[in-house]
Amino acid sequence: MAGTREVLEAERAQAMRRLHALDDEFADFVEASRDSNADDEHDPEGATIAFERSQVSALTRQVQSHLAEIDAALARLDDGTYGTCQTCGRPIAPGRLEARPAATTCIDCASKGG
Repeated sequence: MAGTREVLEAERAQAMRRLHALDDEFADFVEASRDSNADDEHDPEGATIAFERSQVSALTRQVQSHLAEIDAALARLDDGTYGTCQTCGRPIAPGRLEARPAATTCIDCASKGG
């Protein structure tokens, strides 16, 4: 699978950049909350600091999950099982792997919730 490792490593690098940016954003919210009124629920300016921190935390968890998927795909590439459906054992269509390089299931199994 020529180029697969490069695609996965590029996705991993992009996810790491996103994770670092989210970490910085979270740190900024923590710093901002130190200097603000602890009760930001009634802030007429808009969203609360707590809400913003919660949003950044959720995005961070999503990126971390995606990183785990990419790392698992790289491991499958190394052990020779990349591109094989983990549910039925059939090959995963190249188009699916192109669209979603960390895919673990073929389209049929994915559509069945497998």
